[in-house]
Amino acid sequence: MKSYQCGNWSSFMKHLFAYGCLIAGLSGQVLAAGNVSDGLRQDHEILRKMATDFLTQLSATQPGDAHITVGQIDNRLNLAACDAPTPFLPPGSKTSGKISVGVRCSAPVNWVVYIQANVQVTGEYYVAARPLSQGQVIGNIDLNKIKGEISNLPPGIIHNPEQAIGKALQLSIAAGTPVRLDNLKSPAVIQQGQSVRIISNGPGFQVATDAQSLSNASEGQIARAKTSNGQTVSGIAKAGGVIEINY
Repeated sequence: MKSYQCGNWSSFMKHLFAYGCLIAGLSGQVLAAGNVSDGLRQDHEILRKMATDFLTQLSATQPGDAHITVGQIDNRLNLAACDAPTPFLPPGSKTSGKISVGVRCSAPVNWVVYIQANVQVTGEYYVAARPLSQGQVIGNIDLNKIKGEISNLPPGIIHNPEQAIGKALQLSIAAGTPVRLDNLKSPAVIQQGQSVRIISNGPGFQVATDAQSLSNASEGQIARAKTSNGQTVSGIAKAGGVIEINY
């Protein structure tokens, strides 16, 4: 070990100071490296805003006014910063009520995170004004317009009365029940056993004959009928008891 005399004390202090500066410089490099690491982590708030904007765009295409709440991401979840995060809905997801929004990253690393959200939608829809029977054709007086939250209602509710007026119910519904598209069908224009007119069209000719319907059919559906000579034919059901055959 090198000894220092009193006269060399100042030299010793210079060496000690230089050594201290070296240690301080190394400590500063470690701290800086830690800050860079923190900077490479994905900001959770950016992902939450992205999910909110994504749900806002989806809601804009739906009837009603949407109120969107996006949950927090667990602070313990450290995700690498992503070049271009992409929001999505898992297959089969609905677009309102309590849902999960996925955000996917493919560069510089692959990860997927799911964020819980709640989309409450308030809008106008139509319900039965009174008890309606199966097969009943709906008119204006059969519908009431109400306003309320539609987030948790079944899909296919009616937002425009024209979607239901003139259609027949496939099931009976009670008063106050939302009218749904999947419970409606076009009324039959051909009834089984009805006398119908068969009109056959072809290049340069049209032939008409009488027949008896073998099935019920709405306008545009295929209807079957038997002619007076016993021949069974099929054609397109038309209003007024007509079955049209095009060659």
